[in-house]
Amino acid sequence: MIATQYKGNKTFSVVEKEIEAPAEGEVRIKVAYSGVCGTDVHIYHGMMDQRVAMPQTIGHEMSGIIDAVGQGVEGFYEGDKVVVRPLDDRKAKPSDKGFNHICAELNFIGIDSPGSMQQYWNVPAFTLHKLKENTDLKLAALIEPLSVATHDVRLSGLQAGETAVVLGGGPIGLLVAMVAKEVGAQVIISEVNPTRIEKAKSMGLEAVSPIDVDLVEYVHSKTEGRLADVVFEVAGVQPALDVMTEVAGIRGRIVMVAIHGQPKPVNLFKFFWKELKLIGARVYEKEDYEKSISLITANELPFEDMITDVQPLSNIQKVFENIDNNPDGMKVLMDCQL
Repeated sequence: MIATQYKGNKTFSVVEKEIEAPAEGEVRIKVAYSGVCGTDVHIYHGMMDQRVAMPQTIGHEMSGIIDAVGQGVEGFYEGDKVVVRPLDDRKAKPSDKGFNHICAELNFIGIDSPGSMQQYWNVPAFTLHKLKENTDLKLAALIEPLSVATHDVRLSGLQAGETAVVLGGGPIGLLVAMVAKEVGAQVIISEVNPTRIEKAKSMGLEAVSPIDVDLVEYVHSKTEGRLADVVFEVAGVQPALDVMTEVAGIRGRIVMVAIHGQPKPVNLFKFFWKELKLIGARVYEKEDYEKSISLITANELPFEDMITDVQPLSNIQKVFENIDNNPDGMKVLMDCQL
């Protein structure tokens, strides 16, 4: 079989490996598609070299079919369509308070251990979610990032009739917006990239540029002065941090989706003045995956529009180089059998 390996210095290689039998408690998956995540791009840029043991097969957004089942595995069989929730929480402790998805010694599969950008992948059976037989495996590769969005929206407490402002119209921002709209909220996306604005609009979402309009005034006019009930900060840049406390209304909730590696200035006075809440949201839980699977199965949202390219696994180096040169793209999938 072929597998890809990140070797550092913006370099991937494609290597031949032996297909291994699954160990006890594991299954072997014939990987159909593996999506390229923003985290994978960070790895490519060397930003996680202290965490990724090189050479390493990365990837955690995937879909596939069970190819072999190890001893002791129950409820999963050869031929089952599955996705992996890539969280190995076997080192969870009582001090983690039962929130094993963010336990202190979490092993994020595909970052801390080998991932899905290979033809066959052995994983613990407890990470699996079964799909219906008629599930489109291309769309199923979106379940992992979609679960980030369902987790964010669930933690926000967003209700039908409320207004949500999504700061950032990249892949996760669009998925958050779709899930928020599915809840029944009014959704406004703030994005500076004109191509991404047009992409959002083509998907039936409202999107504006904070360069062209005063975002606070725009949301004020759309809500009879109430402003946003929920703000999702997905952009990860200082201007988004500056505006999030301005565009949030009284007792608004701000959900921190973006990863900020360094401390950043935030207007804490606004939290006092408007009784705002700041909610951290990281990865997902089982119920978020099940919600995402139901959304993908129903296929009533424009998920296909999220997939902007499908490339053979053997083209991995070129794929990451192209992503660097094309900020307009959304979701690139690797066909792991090519």
